[in-house]
Amino acid sequence: MVLPKGRTAADRTEGEPHLQEALRTGPFSLALHTALSARGLALHRVRERLSERGINVGVTTLSYWQRGIRHPGRRESLRVITALEDLLELPGEALTQLLEPRDTTGLPAGRRYSTLVGSGIGDLLAELEAPQDGGLHTVMQTERVTIDAQRRLASRESQQVLRAHRDGVDRYLAVHIGEHGCAAERVEVTGLVNCRTGRVRRNQEAGLVAAELLLDTRLRVGETTMVCYRFQDGTGEISQEYSRAFLFAGSPYALQITFDHTALPVRCRSFTQTSVSVPPTFTAELTLNAHDTVHLFVQEATPGLLGICWDWE
Repeated sequence: MVLPKGRTAADRTEGEPHLQEALRTGPFSLALHTALSARGLALHRVRERLSERGINVGVTTLSYWQRGIRHPGRRESLRVITALEDLLELPGEALTQLLEPRDTTGLPAGRRYSTLVGSGIGDLLAELEAPQDGGLHTVMQTERVTIDAQRRLASRESQQVLRAHRDGVDRYLAVHIGEHGCAAERVEVTGLVNCRTGRVRRNQEAGLVAAELLLDTRLRVGETTMVCYRFQDGTGEISQEYSRAFLFAGSPYALQITFDHTALPVRCRSFTQTSVSVPPTFTAELTLNAHDTVHLFVQEATPGLLGICWDWE
């Protein structure tokens, strides 16, 4: 490829690590935006080069795709994506593999949030007027969960690196799912780092809490922020597991469970689960360390549920 005027080979090399990461983690809009930026191609030039290959697509459509406003899905669109991979000198199906089948919610088919965490969440999201695409995705995440002396989920603290895949994003939606009998009205949520708590909605019957975390800055496409927040619970019945729901694949994830030294489990295991309606698949035996904690780490989380469960006797 002939580099655009004013753009050097060094410029392109410098952008490669960001491009490779975007192609690995997605989503599609960010990967396309990063590829276009790395190759130094304006959208009108992309349209012209595609036209020379007999493929017609508008600049507006390309702009919507890279900003995450629209998502390619029709058969004609897939032909454009294949041509873009060649034009941008990307590995085969580098963009295509990020195009998971979509349902009417805009989420990958079979991976609606309610499928992963159960019913009740939809009403809370509607009350917060949460868009189908919040404009943010998790690049990496660490969670620390504490189980108290009464064997209940006392708190969970989450630290996430978030990247914007559309312009103007200024908030993130965090959801807490308590144990059966959770007193949702007593659960406290606190923005700790680079965010503050906005609107909070609760579903007492389902033990669900959804909270807006207002970011300290308005992000543009490709920009990242690191946030830390905490849910303080301590209500509900005895806890026997903790899991995290992932709608998309790709991000590293670490989970640590800390038990009160007066109430230690006799067995701990990690597990995966495709949805709350199917049995879990146990993946490893975990041993409590001298600090009464167990943890798991995955380099690339897969869609579904990932967590740790334990037996008290």
